[in-house]
Amino acid sequence: MEKIYEVAIVGGGPGGIGTAVEAAVHGIENILLLDKADNHSSTIRRFYKKNKRVDRNWKGQVVEIEGNIPFMDGTKETTLDFFDQLLDEDKIDTAFNTEVENITKDENSNLFILQTTNKIFKAKCVVVTIGKMGKPNKPEYKIPPSLKNYINFNLDKCSKNEKILVVGGGNSAVEYACSLSEEENTVTLVYRKEKFTRLNPENEDILFKYNGQEKLRLRLNTDIESIENEDGRVKVSFTDGHFTIYDRAIYAIGGTAPVDFLKKAGIKMDEDGKPIYNEDNETNIPCMYVAGDVAFNTGGSIATALNHGFRITNSLLKKRGKTKSSIELFFKNNPTFKY
Repeated sequence: MEKIYEVAIVGGGPGGIGTAVEAAVHGIENILLLDKADNHSSTIRRFYKKNKRVDRNWKGQVVEIEGNIPFMDGTKETTLDFFDQLLDEDKIDTAFNTEVENITKDENSNLFILQTTNKIFKAKCVVVTIGKMGKPNKPEYKIPPSLKNYINFNLDKCSKNEKILVVGGGNSAVEYACSLSEEENTVTLVYRKEKFTRLNPENEDILFKYNGQEKLRLRLNTDIESIENEDGRVKVSFTDGHFTIYDRAIYAIGGTAPVDFLKKAGIKMDEDGKPIYNEDNETNIPCMYVAGDVAFNTGGSIATALNHGFRITNSLLKKRGKTKSSIELFFKNNPTFKY
């Protein structure tokens, strides 16, 4: 039978690890931790220097640990080892090298559907803790600063009746192109390969339907050579020797800005582009939570992100009619566990 997770956590940083471990400590089963990187804590691995100090009270923030994870001062290496130990207890399923592209809620089953590049996961609750490091990829060639108002990496600032080039071959690029074509725009989708290989079936069907109905144009097996400013418009020169002038170009060539991801999932945002949530970190969508820097000004504090996981777990327990005091905690039952 298809596995249904009690909670699926999108993001393998401290907020995600904290939520997964606290959930396991308190007896919640069928926990899934997903991350697009090849391991957890990718920010620490990539951006912390060797032997860098990792302090619980980061940048003068005195943080009391609210939950059951005994996080202490250490180094990059000891912190990663500690998180390895937490995730090695075999109570948490992990799916690394797995980027979640979209989250929807099925009205019939009341389950969340997490669409990844090549697989679908289902869960009763979802926690989004992707951090601020997720940024759209940008092309290697130079984009003139004078065109910054006409070059997009999402659908912000787009209007109607524009001639638009969408660049990319993934699901986001296809969704951008189809959505823009519905807004009375003239849309071209350019992709450097001769065929699409990463689309989910639904997007692929819609794309070729729109192409056949001439709602948009496909320009495959073609790459971009350069971008220039042509009297305030975007002049795009292609590797096949041709050029075309557009009102706007939109890049969807990998990487997703956290705000775009949250909006796409249906999470309401405030005026500053922050997700709206209650005291339990729960968004406007029941059983969908946010944690970590994507929603809070934690300043990169690992301890604060771990506390978010504790609060979310308490909310999950309340929904199940349980309290933290009713369950014997993991660390008391595992005296050999060491930091």
